[in-house]
Amino acid sequence: MRIEKHPILTFPEREPIFFIFEGQKMQGFKGDTIASALFAQEIKTFSYSIKRKRPRGFYCAIGNCASCNMVVNGIPNVRTCITLLEPDMVIERQVNKGVVK
Repeated sequence: MRIEKHPILTFPEREPIFFIFEGQKMQGFKGDTIASALFAQEIKTFSYSIKRKRPRGFYCAIGNCASCNMVVNGIPNVRTCITLLEPDMVIERQVNKGVVK
């Protein structure tokens, strides 16, 4: 899901970065945010809503909403749309444990 060829823009090669998503080794590139690296791997669900457990994903891409919050290196509520990918990060979907009525 990455744009590789464009009639006007050029995309220089970037250094690959490896990370772990829910126990699986994946690859992104230097300069990727966590969310963009996951989206490029066709992972679109990052967390679930507290009340109705609806899937949440890449929405605003500027850190204003909480749709992309994930657990990164054991830390919950990391806004993955503005957090740069680093080598060997361990990333998991965030499962909110709110009360369902």
